[in-house]
Amino acid sequence: MLLVALLLLLAWSNAVITADGYGGQCSLNPTLDPRPHSVSILEFGAVGDGKTLNTIPFQNAIFYLKSFADKGGAQLYVPPGKWLTGSFNLTSHLTLFLEKGATIIGSQDPTRWDVVEPLPSYGRGLEVPGGRYQSLINGYKLHDVVITGNNGTINGMGSVWWEWFTSHSLNHSRPHLIELVESDYVVVSNLTILNAPAYAIHTVYCSHVHIQNLSISAPPESPFTVGIVPDSSNNVCIEDCIVSMGHDAISLKSGWDEYGIAYGRATENVHIRRVTLNAFSGSTLAFGSEMSGGISNVFVEHVHVFDSNIGVQFRTTKGRGGYMKEIVISDIQMYNVYIAISATGHCGSHPDDKFDPNALPHLDSITFKGIIGRNITVAGSFTGIEESPFTNICLSNIDLSTSSISSAWECSNVSGSSDSVNPKPCPELQNPANSSSCFYLLSTSGRKASAL
Repeated sequence: MLLVALLLLLAWSNAVITADGYGGQCSLNPTLDPRPHSVSILEFGAVGDGKTLNTIPFQNAIFYLKSFADKGGAQLYVPPGKWLTGSFNLTSHLTLFLEKGATIIGSQDPTRWDVVEPLPSYGRGLEVPGGRYQSLINGYKLHDVVITGNNGTINGMGSVWWEWFTSHSLNHSRPHLIELVESDYVVVSNLTILNAPAYAIHTVYCSHVHIQNLSISAPPESPFTVGIVPDSSNNVCIEDCIVSMGHDAISLKSGWDEYGIAYGRATENVHIRRVTLNAFSGSTLAFGSEMSGGISNVFVEHVHVFDSNIGVQFRTTKGRGGYMKEIVISDIQMYNVYIAISATGHCGSHPDDKFDPNALPHLDSITFKGIIGRNITVAGSFTGIEESPFTNICLSNIDLSTSSISSAWECSNVSGSSDSVNPKPCPELQNPANSSSCFYLLSTSGRKASAL
């Protein structure tokens, strides 16, 4: 099935794609000019036998390359081999380049992963109160960082972390594979990323992020593994990727309850296109449930979804606050998916007992357009919050082949409109579509036009 997905993605990548006049963040494709300086990890004593620990060579190499930051930057070249390492930090104006046949392997010894403070918009580790294990490859307050290669590999060797999570044996929350914090002009491209302990790529408080041409996977049974997570970040492009994970493939977030509300940074101006997604227990494309800083101005187009629990899902709950609005999901193909589209106001836990139960989230102005699905069990499930119903849900040109018409849609505390939708949605979503309720994004500046 992954081979089929790859062939589909290649076919899409060779096609001329239009987006109804919307250029989007992905139209701003960065030019990756060669760095004027380059060194090999071999020059710092690294051994690519899969057994020798190379954390210090990576740290020393990057420390050396800091001296080229004001000289056009530098490249750290990783040749073919198996390069075992613990966590290490990148620097600005750096390209980390993995050659074909090169694999960076995450150590399975937790003492090789530093413990860092929780993110301020979360207040604690997601899985265990207190700190969290630092990610394998990190960047903090960086500018102009590229992680790329000739289809090199980053393997998180996540199985031990999954076992510790399942057995409740973690001392701290699991690490991610790549995490960039408060950084801008970030590119991650042309790599294979395997077996993340938790998230494969986490960009938090970042801007101008381009994620392109990646193959990201973890086994179906890997607990709560997620592929790409833009978190309180803006001006993000995700394109031409294949993502297959245990939980969510792509998940947009922006902080957790009172901590996310206080930090107050939204995820916005996000463009996702030409991706093939698979999610075993979660959703191929998820919004939330940690969304207290807000999520808006998102455009998703040309997505292939297969063998998944949920296609697209919006998640929130009382106490989150925040909003999810002005989002367009367009031109989606689904095959063998249990629930095609979903929004729930009853999902997610709280970091502590200090959250405000009266902090109600708002979900408004969401457009689903041009969706085709085969072997779908439930067409749509929309369960809003009684005190804060979901509003202006727009359904247009949707054809879903379901096993039972009578149970195709589930709705409560939601309102919206529809046009050319099969099977017919629930009455709450059958209002005639009009320009006041249905919109289409034209640019990342937030301008909108009628969808219908």
